[in-house]
Amino acid sequence: MDTNKKNYGIMTKALHCGWSGDPETGAFGLPIYATSAYKFRDTAHASDLFSLNESGHIYSRLSNPTVAAFEEGLNALEGGVGCLATASGHAAFVHLIAALCSSGDHLVVSDKLYGGTTTLLKDIFARFGVTTTFVDIDHPCQVDQAIREETRGVIVEIIGNPTMNVAPLETLARLCARKQVPLIVDNTFATPVLCRPFEFGAHVVVHSTTKYISGNGNLIGGAVIDGGTFDWAACPEKYPGLAKPDASYHGLVFTEKFGKAALYAKLHTSILRDLGGCPSAFDAYLLHLSLATLPLRMQRHSENAATVAAFLEQHPAVDEVNYPGLESHPQHDMAKIYLKEGCGGMMAFSLKGGLEAGRSLIEKLQLISHMANVGDSRTLIVHPASTTHSQLTQEERRAAGIGEGLIRLSVGIENVEDIISDLHQALEAANK
Repeated sequence: MDTNKKNYGIMTKALHCGWSGDPETGAFGLPIYATSAYKFRDTAHASDLFSLNESGHIYSRLSNPTVAAFEEGLNALEGGVGCLATASGHAAFVHLIAALCSSGDHLVVSDKLYGGTTTLLKDIFARFGVTTTFVDIDHPCQVDQAIREETRGVIVEIIGNPTMNVAPLETLARLCARKQVPLIVDNTFATPVLCRPFEFGAHVVVHSTTKYISGNGNLIGGAVIDGGTFDWAACPEKYPGLAKPDASYHGLVFTEKFGKAALYAKLHTSILRDLGGCPSAFDAYLLHLSLATLPLRMQRHSENAATVAAFLEQHPAVDEVNYPGLESHPQHDMAKIYLKEGCGGMMAFSLKGGLEAGRSLIEKLQLISHMANVGDSRTLIVHPASTTHSQLTQEERRAAGIGEGLIRLSVGIENVEDIISDLHQALEAANK
């Protein structure tokens, strides 16, 4: 199927893009290509593949037909020019930053970002000379002030983890375009079903496919999608890996050979080749299967979460609920712009009893699972300050809006009455 056809709806794309059947056998289901390498037709064919004069598969660290089918499907949903699938969401960020940054370069990053990404930047890339300025992206002027000559990207989450703030994409995109740095959006919590950041001016999209895109909690994965809208060639000194000759390909310039898809090509043929964070064919097969139900699942996640958030907001034991779909959310109006199809299944709330009440609630739950994951089809709960964001200092958590009693809830697609019933009995027990 031609993934460039923009007139198809999101459900049609989810079902059909990436794979339309095996032309050799007629098999309609996507095969799992369990192979490490691929036979060349002859020596000329091998040489053309290695020199990037012909597209095709060489070695499954670089590409695999099953992985490619998933990549094409996700790319079609996001509306990019190319997608790189990786072994984890972390690997997606590692490969992207490696493509854009060298020692001495700089990133501007939301301080309301997943704690693991923050630690990756502070503890790993800082050792390699890539520095980061953390800002409150709810105030774009802070982003504007933080960008400097060495800045190579601005990184935000469309819905912050775990504070559920909504990124002002259009304002940030205009700002980044003026400063000639790409806007990189982590779209994990919304998925392309609820928000397609490229439509609002973003340049690169990142996913932890472990979450909603999988939906089953049965694998780890990530992805980087190139929007094809950033002019890397206009900034050769900033992005030499893309706009200057590449010695490993005998002087090839990615912007000249691949045009709008320069970043995608660089990630696939160079960065993945050297860092090796490729997914398995089996995981890609499972992810491709999951794409087919993603629109239906995200609709149900959003509907359930809206009902649960309304229940929690009126419960006397609850102090505050952070969910963009609630009118009480400070960025509810912004959510109506960027999350028109629904606000997803993620929310955070605080109990009036603080940390101890939160712990008691979690331990009294019967249906809802206590796990350090989100985006599963089943409802999950966790206490960020003591788990997912525990590596941050108390000051950093406070800056990110993570109180000691904050609870993160990932609402699943069970019958919503059962989710609410479990929360109700646990809240009553915690109150006692």
